[in-house]
Amino acid sequence: MQWETVIGLEVHVQLNTNTKIFSGSSIAFGAEPNTQASLVDLAMPGTLPVANEEAFRKAVMFGLAIDAEIGKESVFERKNYFYPDLPKGYQTTQLDKPIVIGGHVDIQVGEATKRVRIHHAHLEEDAGKSLHEDFHGMSGIDLNRAGTPLIEIVTEPDIRSADEAVAFARKLHALVSSLGICDGEMSQGSMRFDVNISVRPMGEDKLGTRTETKNLNSFRFMERCIEQEVERQIEVIEDGGSITQETRLYNGDTHTAKSMRSKEEANDYRYFPCPDLLPVHIDDDYIEQVRKLLPELPAARKARFEEQYGLSAYDAELLSDSAVSAQFFEAATAKSGDAKLSANWLMGEVSARLNAEEISLSEAPINAEQLGELILRIKDGTISSKIAKTVFDALWKGEGDVDLIIEAKGLKQVSDSGALEKIVDEVINNNAAQVENYRAADDDKKPKMLGFFVGQCMKASKGQANPQQLNKILKEKLA
Repeated sequence: MQWETVIGLEVHVQLNTNTKIFSGSSIAFGAEPNTQASLVDLAMPGTLPVANEEAFRKAVMFGLAIDAEIGKESVFERKNYFYPDLPKGYQTTQLDKPIVIGGHVDIQVGEATKRVRIHHAHLEEDAGKSLHEDFHGMSGIDLNRAGTPLIEIVTEPDIRSADEAVAFARKLHALVSSLGICDGEMSQGSMRFDVNISVRPMGEDKLGTRTETKNLNSFRFMERCIEQEVERQIEVIEDGGSITQETRLYNGDTHTAKSMRSKEEANDYRYFPCPDLLPVHIDDDYIEQVRKLLPELPAARKARFEEQYGLSAYDAELLSDSAVSAQFFEAATAKSGDAKLSANWLMGEVSARLNAEEISLSEAPINAEQLGELILRIKDGTISSKIAKTVFDALWKGEGDVDLIIEAKGLKQVSDSGALEKIVDEVINNNAAQVENYRAADDDKKPKMLGFFVGQCMKASKGQANPQQLNKILKEKLA
């Protein structure tokens, strides 16, 4: 039987306000445990929450960026459940009247463009964090994160594969980063994905029973988790079993998943309107004020990169999706004066090194100006493209600036005609048989045979010969 995968995502995006959603406590990452949880965050008797206007502004920015309707009346409810990292015994969230309604995000998968519909996005407070390491069979609780403002973005079940889910997640990450409403640091929990997965026979309209895997904070983990869960569900059904609606946990270290608990329904949480927070009314004037604050969004940036820099649609898509990569590219281009080479190096050597070390571009030990300077030295003939990779390695290791590395390692390209002629003469004299074969060969075979002599000359010059001049001299002397 052919099976169709159906996926919906719930994405928790931490808003990068200065303070929490209902208190004046800092949300800065990395503080000592339990030093940033105020009495308001803990809902101690006599305390009252006050809504953070900045969180509303950032949520409205997101809604406008995805062409959604902004809820004119935004209401908070209490979602009641017990968990050690939830000090209040409830989470202040939105249910019936969220701040963002509808909208869409367009994704690119291969050659195809697909629209993923957004059901809604609502404001809520984050919970604390349970710490399971270094406690010898116990868990520690850090409440610093409790009260951090979130928007939870809920998609329609429009996603049909792990590839589409990852494409959507990357697109959303790029969007909130470009808007400046989230720092995008997934390793710090700034974006977390809950993945709802079901399968059904191909052509069937009715949805299958879904499972929810919570708190994935890596695109790679999401992809593996989905593929593994889809395979598990199909195997269970084809073996005559049935899928249990449940919440599951994926372990990225062991690449295994397990059931946590049966999946709750809304009525299990006993939602009721928060008695401490009045409805927030958002008028058209406020929405228009926020609209004027919107920065250049990835789609507009992609079109500009194609027009301004002459990039291909593919290159422009990759470089414009992330605000960080876009800024890096433009800064490198401003320094080098060559958009195509800057794009090639960023998507090539830089990207490969980031992937190998599993770090983000913002964590890279090389900056845009250094990359631009490296490209300048290729363009002015100081170094060859091949030697540039050696300089890049040294830059990555922090061994100094471009010119210092070239000088210290003696990497300057040999462009002196006399020196190059001497190298060519020596190679020709040492390879008489190959020279005779070259001169006797048909013209269509000579370009390939020339590569032997180029290789020998480059070896003799320790890779520092100017390849353009070298080719010219070789052709003249071998004629």
